[in-house]
Amino acid sequence: MTALPLALSLGDPAGIGPEIILNAYAALQSGERGFFVVGGFDVLRACAKARGHTFPIVAIGDPGEATEAFREGLPVLAGADAAYTPGTPDDQGAALAMQSLAEAVRCVLLGQASGVVTAPISKSQLARVGFDFPGQTEFLASVCGLAPEDAVMMLAGPTLRTVPLTVHVALSQVPRLISRELIEHKAGIVDAGLRRDFGIAAPRIAISGLNPHNGEDGKFGDEEARVIEPAIEALRERGVGAFGPVPADALFTAPIRPSFDAAICMYHDQALIPIKALEFDQGVNVTLGLPIIRTSPDHGTAFDIAGTGKADAGAMLAAIRMAVQMAAARAKL
Repeated sequence: MTALPLALSLGDPAGIGPEIILNAYAALQSGERGFFVVGGFDVLRACAKARGHTFPIVAIGDPGEATEAFREGLPVLAGADAAYTPGTPDDQGAALAMQSLAEAVRCVLLGQASGVVTAPISKSQLARVGFDFPGQTEFLASVCGLAPEDAVMMLAGPTLRTVPLTVHVALSQVPRLISRELIEHKAGIVDAGLRRDFGIAAPRIAISGLNPHNGEDGKFGDEEARVIEPAIEALRERGVGAFGPVPADALFTAPIRPSFDAAICMYHDQALIPIKALEFDQGVNVTLGLPIIRTSPDHGTAFDIAGTGKADAGAMLAAIRMAVQMAAARAKL
């Protein structure tokens, strides 16, 4: 466990965030319980009662109290709160999610926590209460003083890491958005992140093609020859262990997966389908390029099953453990 605890944001209280936080706490060994939740004391207490958890929910007034509070129960930093209405999102819950996220990040920036683990939020609900960012990643980049493109989303599991070059855009826009500069920029951040946060001395980064069969010598598109290959050559000249382009339909096959530490894909589904198919319950959303550590379960709010007891805490457990490992890797630098 790191010297400083992790700060966990609550996520939308009408989603599965409260359940998976409580379930993760219950599943972790006592020595791993190095975190506190920011806000939502009443929400967590009501959720714990509904789900049959008997450990105490302990209110703390300062992150420095978390270590002592671990001996008694789940530490929750006093702050914003709301009613617990699983499956029924509202503006009050969205406001709580936004305040919890902002305060959790503030704790890390002030040196009171070693990293932030964010529970799932609803982008549409947050927009209703004035959240002006496409998602949590862009918010984190902004509060850290970075441009959106400097924060890179990586999906990570026990055996696979993937990075989408373009994220939440229409598929029809992808060919015009990919560029040599964007590939080089994101690959450089991935290379540095794997070294700093995962302790990989010489990362191997596979870069996918865009078109079927890498364009089949221009029959199905020329982005591979015109954009992707020159970017890979430039990266290799800079000392980045990039290779490809690898046809996307072959990139995640069993023989090829061991050949890379991370794969950069041209669009959202190229990167997210394999991680969700292979490691859904252990998939973690990691933000690379930030001065702080941020992880999150790689799934959404799941309003449809909130409060039913069906939520799996596997990805939240993985997110907590990965944040601890990342903090340990940074401490060795």
